[in-house]
Amino acid sequence: MKKNVLVTGADGFIGSHLTEELVKQGHKVKAFTYYNSFNTWGWLDSISKETISEVEVFTGDIRDPNGVKEAMKGIDDVYHLAALIAIPFSYHSPDTYVDTNIKGTLNVLQAGRELGTSRLLMTSTSEVYGTAQYVPIDEKHPFQGQSPYSATKIGADRLAESFYRSFDMPISIVRPFNTFGPRQSARAVIPTIITQLLAGKEEIELGSLTPTRDFNFVKDTANGFVEIAKAKNTIGEEINIATQDEISIGQLAEELIRQINPNARIICDEQRLRPENSEVNRLLGSNEKIKRLTNWEPQYTFEQGISETIEFFKHNLDKYKTDIYNI
Repeated sequence: MKKNVLVTGADGFIGSHLTEELVKQGHKVKAFTYYNSFNTWGWLDSISKETISEVEVFTGDIRDPNGVKEAMKGIDDVYHLAALIAIPFSYHSPDTYVDTNIKGTLNVLQAGRELGTSRLLMTSTSEVYGTAQYVPIDEKHPFQGQSPYSATKIGADRLAESFYRSFDMPISIVRPFNTFGPRQSARAVIPTIITQLLAGKEEIELGSLTPTRDFNFVKDTANGFVEIAKAKNTIGEEINIATQDEISIGQLAEELIRQINPNARIICDEQRLRPENSEVNRLLGSNEKIKRLTNWEPQYTFEQGISETIEFFKHNLDKYKTDIYNI
């Protein structure tokens, strides 16, 4: 069934891929992007002209309830991805995370309630779980606010849950584990390593090498959103998107070094280390629930995803600042 859909944060990494996927599936897509005086649409500026011609771009600010409500008029399904996500930036600017992640989510929920929106998918993050107390991490795992970022996402999730329970709204909370792929910000670990290697650096600067992560390729993540939206039995549920496999940052770095520049070596950069009690040491997600409730299955192996990601950065290195620490 073809629908009128809105993607908030469509100018971002996952949002731009989700926008492409929704257009591909024949939906009428409105893309909510962050207003700026340069009239730039983030990563939507890099997608094909054929695809962007099918998209209605709405510029605004997720923190503004009036603009959010205006964007949601006439919309069937809302995919709410707009958020601040960089953990180091949240250490010194937590107010902006509260305003964007919590108040922005409240704006979407309030507008959805007033407009009678038929479906709302609220984007969470595996960071809400903190360091794994058991693995694989399922949706019943306790929440731990180990950074201001994760705390605001926990708050946004609980707001969404309250609107589902209080007003019987058709809400699903979608919780991707670490997503990677083309267009990702250099603040994330995989682009950090790849861009330094492609820039010819012999010393690759990283933080802690021991934490493990469960990495989803971005196209699998986008497909997870679509499959969750299709299934009625996902309403009122919190659902992981995970591969149920893990790799340490150190192992990841060694593999990328092997593929791109075997002569490079890793050095620890103190400014990249999280405070000890804030570091999430292990993330390994359970994907049993999403497989049980939907038709989702990962379509890409980790190796396939890495290969496609490296190719993207080879052709887009000029868009990244490889000589600074991106927070």
